[in-house]
Amino acid sequence: WVIDERRERARALAGGDAVRSQSGELHAPMPGLVVKMLASTGDRVDKGAGLVVVEAMKMENEFRSPVAGIVREVRVQPGQTVEKGELLVSIEKDGQV
Repeated sequence: WVIDERRERARALAGGDAVRSQSGELHAPMPGLVVKMLASTGDRVDKGAGLVVVEAMKMENEFRSPVAGIVREVRVQPGQTVEKGELLVSIEKDGQV
């Protein structure tokens, strides 16, 4: 098998492995441009629900919620550039006060 490193990296990022955490925070795994928000403050989201679409390396990557809960803070908006590690969205996990 021949593995395309760029495609493999993009697949891993889009799958969310690099950006997921159990804390309910979604961080940018790479620099890019926010092209679409899929959730807003106050929305209830399931684990794995799409939250934000970021364009990087000429590909659109949908990043998903690491936990089920309520979106408490959206730190980015469409048209904004983000840096690697930047907080995009914060979610209050179900069951937390």
